[in-house]
Amino acid sequence: MNNFNFNEIIQNYKEEFLKDLNELLSIKSVSAEGSEITSQALDWILQKAESFGLKTKNIDGIAGHAEYGYGELLCGVLTHLDVVPASRNDWSCEPFALTRKNGRLYGRGLADDKGPALAALYCLRALKECGIKGNKVRVIFGTSEEIGMKDMTTYFQQSPVPDLSFTPDSEYGICKAEKGILHLEISSPISDNTTLTQFYAGTANNVVPDTAYALVDCSEYEETILQRLADGRKGNFELTFTIDGLKITSRGLAAHACEPEKGFNAAAALIKLICTALGYEATGSLCSFIDFCVGMETNGLSMGIKMKDDISGDLTLTLSRVSIIESEAKAVFDIRYPVSFTEEKILTQIQKNADREGLTVKVLDSEKPLFLDESTDIVRILKKAYANVMNEEPKMFTTGGGTYARMLCGKGVAFGPVFENDDSRIHNTDESLDEDNFFRHFRICVEAMYQMMIFKNSEE
Repeated sequence: MNNFNFNEIIQNYKEEFLKDLNELLSIKSVSAEGSEITSQALDWILQKAESFGLKTKNIDGIAGHAEYGYGELLCGVLTHLDVVPASRNDWSCEPFALTRKNGRLYGRGLADDKGPALAALYCLRALKECGIKGNKVRVIFGTSEEIGMKDMTTYFQQSPVPDLSFTPDSEYGICKAEKGILHLEISSPISDNTTLTQFYAGTANNVVPDTAYALVDCSEYEETILQRLADGRKGNFELTFTIDGLKITSRGLAAHACEPEKGFNAAAALIKLICTALGYEATGSLCSFIDFCVGMETNGLSMGIKMKDDISGDLTLTLSRVSIIESEAKAVFDIRYPVSFTEEKILTQIQKNADREGLTVKVLDSEKPLFLDESTDIVRILKKAYANVMNEEPKMFTTGGGTYARMLCGKGVAFGPVFENDDSRIHNTDESLDEDNFFRHFRICVEAMYQMMIFKNSEE
């Protein structure tokens, strides 16, 4: 244990921190909607760091850091300020603000990852104000983690990869492995559907879509079939007449694409409905491909890519976005594959299926799997920090989520902030954390940063 009363320090910061958190959450830094607003979040947090007397650096408006310490090793806490979209109508509170109710903190980015980002900055402030001497520590801020992590590619072209680091962008205890991630766009060179005129679903590549709609130019008989099928199958469908045809709206349940089984895919359900009622010729080659090779599955079975390993578990497959208009038809898929497999095997099989329908497969982004041995320095440091606060050893686990840890050349892992059995609803409506748990994470985070700061290579 250290000799600094970090509990008291955090308690003294609490009201100031919550005020700042509300300001940060109010910046609608949705990276899928462009970089201008995400750069505002970066400017805000770097200015806050400077007000704490910390050194800062802004790299091209897409990443930056706050820094304290002068020692031999460079330590890092990697966080991101961008968020996924929020449907205001489905939240019980304003998503882009801090809400405290029933012992919980709510807001888009509260858990992923603005709350932990600001907490890490306050932890760095605490280390400075305590006058702790040791290794250099940087809290690094990115702005495009949710859309491919190109921010960290740029950042590490201009700054070294830390010797020790973690990212508070997952769960507790320590994440030793992250599945590989593929985002694929599958498209038709022409929109070859005859009855389906429009289809739209999804706002982000890594989210199970909770809403989808289709416009169909169908006969009265086909409309009757659609209505009967909609009434008799799982899902929430609404049929309304418009000047452009029959509009069918499908509502489901959003979830992070690393855990698609926790959601209900509104797009896949709607494609299943219209393909069953109207047939593949009417709905076109893209919809027939999705219905036949994916359907409502999340394990890749019908695609021929179902796989698992003992380290990281099962592959997951998520239909995340669909756009069909008169001139084009395309869909985006999120695939998380086990650490012992390669993306080449998966792509080969998907291409075979797509070729049968005359579809094009394009890789939007790709992230290799991550796996760290438990004997590495950073794992031993984080185990000690967690035990010092929680009086128990942290569990080791694997995830389908993708974090900045995979950018760290085997020198970092994901660590916190979500505790087991605390339903944070990341990438869903009402994203939140238990308030006591959040400040417990705050305490673990400052302990972990302290342990990195005082670590010496001679301890190996």
